[in-house]
Amino acid sequence: MMQTISTDVLVIGGGATGTGCALDLAMRGIRCVLVEKGDLTHGTTGRYHGLLHSGGRYVTKDPQSARECAQENAILRRIMPHCIEQTSGFFVITPWDDESYGDVFVANCHRTGVPVQEISVAEMLRREPLLNPRISRVFEVPDASADSFLATHSVALAAREYGADIRTYHNVIELIRVGDRVVGAVVEDLRSGERIRIDCAYVLNAAGAWAGKIAALAGVTVTVVPGKGTMVAMNHRMVNTVVNRCKLPSDGDIIVPIHTVAVIGTTDVHVPDPDVFGIEPEEIQFMLDEGEKLVPGFRQYRALRAWAGVRPLYKDKDVASDRDIPRTFKLLDHEERDGVSGIFSIVGGKWTTYRLMAEQTVNEIARRLGNTQPCRTASEVLPIPKFEHTRHATVTVSPDPAAQTPHYWLGKPLALVESQHAAGDLICECELVTRDRIQAAIDAGAHNLDDIRRDVRMGMGPCQGGWCIYRTANILYERRCADGLSHVHTNEAILHFLQERWKGLTPVLWGDQLRQARLDELIYYGVLGIQRLRALAEPGGGLVTQHPAIATEYVQA
Repeated sequence: MMQTISTDVLVIGGGATGTGCALDLAMRGIRCVLVEKGDLTHGTTGRYHGLLHSGGRYVTKDPQSARECAQENAILRRIMPHCIEQTSGFFVITPWDDESYGDVFVANCHRTGVPVQEISVAEMLRREPLLNPRISRVFEVPDASADSFLATHSVALAAREYGADIRTYHNVIELIRVGDRVVGAVVEDLRSGERIRIDCAYVLNAAGAWAGKIAALAGVTVTVVPGKGTMVAMNHRMVNTVVNRCKLPSDGDIIVPIHTVAVIGTTDVHVPDPDVFGIEPEEIQFMLDEGEKLVPGFRQYRALRAWAGVRPLYKDKDVASDRDIPRTFKLLDHEERDGVSGIFSIVGGKWTTYRLMAEQTVNEIARRLGNTQPCRTASEVLPIPKFEHTRHATVTVSPDPAAQTPHYWLGKPLALVESQHAAGDLICECELVTRDRIQAAIDAGAHNLDDIRRDVRMGMGPCQGGWCIYRTANILYERRCADGLSHVHTNEAILHFLQERWKGLTPVLWGDQLRQARLDELIYYGVLGIQRLRALAEPGGGLVTQHPAIATEYVQA
């Protein structure tokens, strides 16, 4: 017999918006269950460049989004200081840009409430000596870089503390309609295969780029235009400040320093399906060329990996291109819009505005439920997950941004590792990830190697997991063998992870990264004999993992 649970609101989607809504609901005393088909941040939230927007990027083409970003930028710095690096941001005019746009940019910043000041090129070069000396004007704004993985886990942890039920690896297979009202859903636990019925007063569709697919289960149409954004991570932080081209938004016009890398992006290409898209070689070459305009010699740095996320752009009417679709968000009341009650969809927006999106969404749902509690998410500082306690042990978490370390410095976690023997063995040497952090991530719910990667950055450095996957897999086996995880399933997890890493390596295989890939191949084929795992593969060349501890998805070899 199918298990049935009852709640006030079922939230679908475990990205920034979904977890933000779950927290806001729980803080107001509204019962909620959140379901996500993968891990938290498995979708768009975990596949963006890591920018906390000041709003400067949108001041001309999308002033409403600029205002929202300016407001939320200050709030997020207060409530999640452990997730944000105070990089600041430059908008620069290069020889390839229209110099007259500078005055327009400043005027529009003032109009939309985005703090801005012009600084001299000499000051820019003093702070960022590798930037192009031919830059003619520089405007400073409060951009920053943000760890969306850590932020989402912090939000989810707070939501759980307030009573929210958050279930990862639960896929929605049916929305239950009684007449013209949605009254619940049937979800499948992808780890156990169990199906669960969830009865609720309201379904909140926060599935991002997949919102159209969820809406279709209720018999309503939501036109979400999946806009693919491709990014490239470089192995060196050639800048410690976010750098934007001072012009209307276009492709390859921003560099974001985050953790140990610098990310250049992005593109904006329409794709028909958020689950099916590739990265074209010309996209990579174009962005490297654009990087040269900001940092001469950019091409000489080592490209570590390319990846793409899919923006959940809501298309309410015909526009010229995806770049012309507003980046603001919209709450769709399907009772008012489609005559189907019991379901809302929150679409559009961006990571920087997730909290505001959640606040306005929950305001409406709370009103329908007769709940008069105010939103408090703008004032409560978020907790730090246990797997981050070691890394933040010497960091004072204060809501005052001025109290935070301005830049990420690899020497600080290295000193921590060297001085605190209790931190355990160093497992990932590139990102300085210790055994205790990996164990804490597994104990907190990480089910496979990719979950661990998102939680603690294992495998995200120059070797892309070549030296740490097998070490981490051993820890996964140690912590999960009591739950039935066998050595066979652990080996499957290694192969799955290597296949996923390969997807991002393929577009950048030249120079040092090609040599690194060859070394990794020698380790896994020549020493560990991973080719023997091919016997586990399906005839089509893929691998289907069967154990509950491994994500059950088809992976192309």
